[in-house]
Amino acid sequence: MFVEPNDTSELILEVKNLEVTFNTDRGSRRVVNHINFNIRRGEVLGIVGESGSGKSITSLAIMRLIQEPPGKITDGEILFHAKDGRVIDLLQLSKEEMRDIRGGDIAMIFQEPMSSLNPVFTCGNQVIEAIKLHQQVSYAEAKEIALAMFEEVQFQDPKRIFNSYPHQISGGQKQRVMIAMALCCEPSLLIADEPTTALDVTVQKEILALLEEIRLRHNTSMIFITHDLGVIAEIAHRVMVMYKGNIMEKGDTLDIFSNPRHPYTKGLLACRTRMDIKIRDLATISDYMEETDEGDIVEKVEHKSEGLGNIILNHFIPEDEIEERNKTLASHPPMLEVKNLKKYFKVTKGEIFKTTVDIKKAVEDVSFFVYPGETVGLVGESGCGKTTLGRLILRLLEPDSGEIWFNGKDISHVKGNELRNLRSQMQIIFQDPYSSLNPRLTVGETLTEPMMLHNIESNAKLRKEKAMHLLERVGLLPEHYSRYPHEFSGGQRQRICIARALAVEPNFIIADESVSALDVSVQAQVLNLLQDLRDEFQLTYIFISHDLSVVKHMSDRIIVMRDGQIQELGYAEDIYEKPTSPYTKKLIDSIPLGTSEEIYRVMRRRGIKY
Repeated sequence: MFVEPNDTSELILEVKNLEVTFNTDRGSRRVVNHINFNIRRGEVLGIVGESGSGKSITSLAIMRLIQEPPGKITDGEILFHAKDGRVIDLLQLSKEEMRDIRGGDIAMIFQEPMSSLNPVFTCGNQVIEAIKLHQQVSYAEAKEIALAMFEEVQFQDPKRIFNSYPHQISGGQKQRVMIAMALCCEPSLLIADEPTTALDVTVQKEILALLEEIRLRHNTSMIFITHDLGVIAEIAHRVMVMYKGNIMEKGDTLDIFSNPRHPYTKGLLACRTRMDIKIRDLATISDYMEETDEGDIVEKVEHKSEGLGNIILNHFIPEDEIEERNKTLASHPPMLEVKNLKKYFKVTKGEIFKTTVDIKKAVEDVSFFVYPGETVGLVGESGCGKTTLGRLILRLLEPDSGEIWFNGKDISHVKGNELRNLRSQMQIIFQDPYSSLNPRLTVGETLTEPMMLHNIESNAKLRKEKAMHLLERVGLLPEHYSRYPHEFSGGQRQRICIARALAVEPNFIIADESVSALDVSVQAQVLNLLQDLRDEFQLTYIFISHDLSVVKHMSDRIIVMRDGQIQELGYAEDIYEKPTSPYTKKLIDSIPLGTSEEIYRVMRRRGIKY
């Protein structure tokens, strides 16, 4: 049962006129612009915004973790109301005094648990270190506290996790270790910075439920930071929307979702994918707002009289149009046929003399087909085999058995020049736009190198012209041709990766978690682009993701995988309306909600009166 904190609950944190600046090559830049907010005891404040909005910098300022230089807190007060009744301005404390507050009274859960946990120490010893830093206890007592915390964060086998190294446990388990570490000294305020972004939707739901249970049990206040308003709806009492270091809007969760006032908030709500209806083009932030030459944000005139969702409904695809498309696609012979495909991996033990201790069935007897021009979604949790299946199809991995037929030819065992020629027809867009681009190559070199390899265009001039045309087609500028990857944002890098895939003129593309690392607004832009390119270049997609709402938006048919096997296969609407597999139902139930109508249902479930 969700419980609202009392309106008269005592304040635990007051942020007044906070300003944070960073020194850059182009001079001083203000990244948090004189913001004000507070939190009551037992309350959850959700801070939402895109990358660069200042939400994480705000949390680091509260923790006094901003590195100086280049960053500096240049103005404001951060008043913390301690358990003993003192009101402490955190900005006036010495480093030693702040160290006592940090981890003891105020704790933080960081976004990426793998980089936050030390790989050379066991999970248990890392929690013990945090306990001993703030409590005068022996090692044995600290171990007892750590094991108790592992039980509280619902580990089934606390002793095993205690003795495990970070690389030996899953992403969801790592995040639970981080939560246990943050809570081991019973802090009054917990800051959670994107704690579920990298997790599967089912694990995300478990973590959100766990945080809510802990909040109720200990009356802990929480700042929950994310770019996803759907997640905020599941956990926050109040919402603060940030953009470019400024607070755009703040208020009760229900008010923000049911009656957003700022165009930026409206855009964030509208650009999320929907499970209930099929949308032709997702709305984007730019549909709702624009910046004036003076830097002010204004709502676009054409939408001032419209309620939230009108743009969405104007792009609604009728069921008969979807059915007609499905019939047209199925009238052609399949472009791709996968028959009884298998791939096993040996699980070994030992550094020098490796011993096989288990066999991991990554792909187990998988069969399906894809029609020309179709988008088939491949969905499942981490470790289900979807990425392995994609790499087997592209022959980046060798199958153990089974057949892969592409355009009427068995490509399961092709090699040499035949395989190289196949690469121009089959391409992949990888998940991480940061690691999939060579930092030493300019964008132009990244695009023209595969053209040279596959003899596309007869000379360098024509290849450059083609590359610049592709950059424009994916929403970039011709002058980006001579720049390097580090000069671009995550969304821009993913557009470069899409242009690179198109450079060799393929007719089949596998998009492997290609939007999961992007903000929801940038994600909407890239999803719209992928659909436009599919129609323009007559492309066929396999779209891999762990997010069923994104897969449903993109796909004509959906394959649901679990433990290397297909759990369910069918048309996207049928999968959502009448799933036959309990696992598919679990995936659907785990999706964070986001539309105003859905938020009312969330509020009812959480027991909030309105």
